[in-house]
Amino acid sequence: MNILVIGASSAIATAVAKRYSERQACLFLIARNVSRLELLRQDLKVRGATRIGTHVLDLLDHEKHEAAIDAAIQFFGDAGIDLALICHGSLPDQKAVEKDFELAQREIDTNGLSTVSLLIRLAPHFEQQGHGLLAIVTSVAGDRGRQTNFVYGAAKALVSTYLQGLRGKLLPSGVHVMDIRPGLVDSPMTQQFEKGLLWSSPELVAEHIEKAVRRKRDTVYIPGYWRLIMAVVRSIPEAVFKRLKF
Repeated sequence: MNILVIGASSAIATAVAKRYSERQACLFLIARNVSRLELLRQDLKVRGATRIGTHVLDLLDHEKHEAAIDAAIQFFGDAGIDLALICHGSLPDQKAVEKDFELAQREIDTNGLSTVSLLIRLAPHFEQQGHGLLAIVTSVAGDRGRQTNFVYGAAKALVSTYLQGLRGKLLPSGVHVMDIRPGLVDSPMTQQFEKGLLWSSPELVAEHIEKAVRRKRDTVYIPGYWRLIMAVVRSIPEAVFKRLKF
């Protein structure tokens, strides 16, 4: 299986890459940190990946997205890309981004616009090759704008809406588009939070992602109980919801 992983050094992406390496996948990894990327490459090789390519990219540098995608396409050659996983982001300080437009803009770019930029480069290739799966990690936070993280949620909602339209557009070409919405994940991005029963490990999320890829799901909540939780959250009348401080 030929797999492109963007944001490869993130906790979830790393866990996914490890699972596929153990199944002798061929991987192309894109991430920002050179040393972490190299350490990951070495680890995945030991785990059984048949072939590994890497490319260093600051995902906020949109002008370099095309070169990164081209490098991946060239690496896989005529076989094409079976799975492209986009899995990067940051969790902003809500109070800070409410007061600083430039900071808010950067977070919306990191969590939203940079993904759209990548998809604009990736989608035509998938459409042309006539197969493959685009899997994008968004968040349950995009289901509704909560007071505590609505800038982050707005960026993820942007991506989810984009994916919905892209899914329909690519359907006639035999290309599948999957929206992966994890709940609370215990990772370096959330290290400042106290963990509880609803928190999941990156490894558990990766296991669910692999299952969802096999089943070619459209939108998957991880773990599955988040689908019910968010259905309840979405059902709360706005007159009540706007008063909830969570």
